[in-house]
Amino acid sequence: MEFWKLFIVALMPVLKVLLVTAVGAFIALDCFDILKDNARKPLNSMVYYVFTPALLSSNLAKTLTLKSLVILWFMPINILLSFTIGTAFGWLIIKITRTPRHLQGLVLGCCSAGNVGNLPLIIVPAVCKESSGAFGDVEACYRNGMAYVSMSMAIGSIYIWCYVYNIVRIYTCEISNINRVDDSTVASVSAAERDPENLSACSTGQLVNVGKISQENDQMGQLEIECTNRQAKVIQWSDIINWNMISLSYTFLLCCRYQKGKDDETVENDSQRINLKALFAPSTTGSIVGMVIGAVAPLQKVLIGDNAPLHVVQDSASMIGDAAVPAITLLIGANLLKGLKGSGMQTSLIVGVIIVRFIALPAVGVGIVKGAVHFGWLHPDPLYQFVLLLQFALPPAVAISTMTQLFGVGVGECSVIMLATYSCATVSLTLWCAFFMWLVL
Repeated sequence: MEFWKLFIVALMPVLKVLLVTAVGAFIALDCFDILKDNARKPLNSMVYYVFTPALLSSNLAKTLTLKSLVILWFMPINILLSFTIGTAFGWLIIKITRTPRHLQGLVLGCCSAGNVGNLPLIIVPAVCKESSGAFGDVEACYRNGMAYVSMSMAIGSIYIWCYVYNIVRIYTCEISNINRVDDSTVASVSAAERDPENLSACSTGQLVNVGKISQENDQMGQLEIECTNRQAKVIQWSDIINWNMISLSYTFLLCCRYQKGKDDETVENDSQRINLKALFAPSTTGSIVGMVIGAVAPLQKVLIGDNAPLHVVQDSASMIGDAAVPAITLLIGANLLKGLKGSGMQTSLIVGVIIVRFIALPAVGVGIVKGAVHFGWLHPDPLYQFVLLLQFALPPAVAISTMTQLFGVGVGECSVIMLATYSCATVSLTLWCAFFMWLVL
């Protein structure tokens, strides 16, 4: 296929995203009062708790099997590499631009986490339709493409909330701790640090809720205290690694305690300290349900197919999940509208994020995927390779905006970065998609 034809094929899905995003921004204007803050919050909740889990579970259940899960083993590694390499590039941007401390977590998050779920969910089916059989039969392309994209969305969601969330929280907690020192006397701060019952909510975010710590829980409580005592330091790579190791160690200790058996009161105390909603987001739960149904043949026979006894359950989930893509895209447009107001953010920082996301990462991704193909690690399907390449060329994940709102740091700056990156994505995604198709076909 000629490159110009591939360019036209790649342009169509990007234009679809752009048009729906523009509609979202248009109806969010003050003169229409349709998708303002009071409307976005409940719609965002519907997307988070209902639409996305239904979409993931229904698509994965229909398209994934135990065999295909084994074939797609490289995808989790590919996404993890894109996240970690993006974090490394983000660290370089911080050093080069001398990013203010309160924005460092935002920069790392935007450089590491790409929108590996929502945008591929629109782009890949459109590419199957527009490519005129370049990726095989349109129906087979759509079926396989939705399996790849759903898997990408599920894995990306897990990485975002387990990896990127912790990075953003570490930097946010550091700023909160410094502000707390400025607003209180030295004596009161020292007393608060010595008392484990006065640990800040920021030090544990959504994952841990610390109440009264008895003597028998001192070992686990000490792990959390070590994290909060870093308030006067600049976070280094070792701090990020240590935090993840501490979180894993903490979870491991709790699992060991449950294995040994405890009385009901102690179990209740531990369940209050660990917020499982943060560990198992609705999208993660929906992904697990879909993969279990797809991998277990008896469940698939009961739920999947027109002749399945409970096919109405699957059909209902698919109907609800179909609302996810337009709702998400409209919300992206409405949220990007905030970036037009600006926030006095330095231009070099925005340019640095754009270079990382649309030049450096895609170039590295080409080397990684082609290297995996050379060593025979990848399934030979060109569409699968296209999805893997696409994961390196996407703008920042929308969840980054949610994290900044959650912690109350860098909200305006995040809107500016999102507006700039998604505006540039119109051109960069088209060019990279055309190049990726030329590379794999």
